[in-house]
Amino acid sequence: MRRDYGVLSRALLAGASAQLRNKATTAGNLLQRTRCPYFYDTNQACNKRQPGSGCSAIGGFSRQHAVVGASDACIATHPSDMAVALRALDASVETVRADGSHRTIPIADFHKLPGATPHVETALVPGELITSVQLPSPVGGRHVYQKVRDRASYAFALVSIAAIVQRDGTGRVALGGVAHKPWRIEAAERELPRGARATTAALLADARPTEQNAFKVTLVERTLDAVLTDARN
Repeated sequence: MRRDYGVLSRALLAGASAQLRNKATTAGNLLQRTRCPYFYDTNQACNKRQPGSGCSAIGGFSRQHAVVGASDACIATHPSDMAVALRALDASVETVRADGSHRTIPIADFHKLPGATPHVETALVPGELITSVQLPSPVGGRHVYQKVRDRASYAFALVSIAAIVQRDGTGRVALGGVAHKPWRIEAAERELPRGARATTAALLADARPTEQNAFKVTLVERTLDAVLTDARN
């Protein structure tokens, strides 16, 4: 894992604590629900918890919330570090349905954007279970996972970046902490040889930050610049 899928190994080590990691499962990590405080507080309106009730985060305290891929129904973010690395790797999720049939879901399609149905978080149907996660053949390159958070442990990402950078400057990049799912725009990766500013502009072209979380756009650019510098060294 450390040799061939370094970005995943680093993402796992950046998540939670050693005690929690020893108890966690791969499927449980993928199925984590949002850390939005309005989702937790049953006195607040939350379309994810109670469809059609509204979203108290919109117009509320939104520093931790999504800047891209959100909707008028939900601006929550997905908390997983591992899922961001899996998105950069183009992993796939193997499942079994209640009728015994099996299917393979590309990680790009596994998590759903909120749209008008933020309570529908994944592509799983009722009774469907995750049986395994399949990694593709190693792609080489320099693997980097960078997580920016308010404190060094027990904190979820304000912004995280999973990157695989090749010697010629091309590569892959996925973001965490900015959207309802791990955020990757393959077309934006064409900008990687041009640097962090051009890549961030392409990745977050449709960003709609709030006044409280607009800093995340700048933070993505600065973090990606550090990641690309690390990858070149």
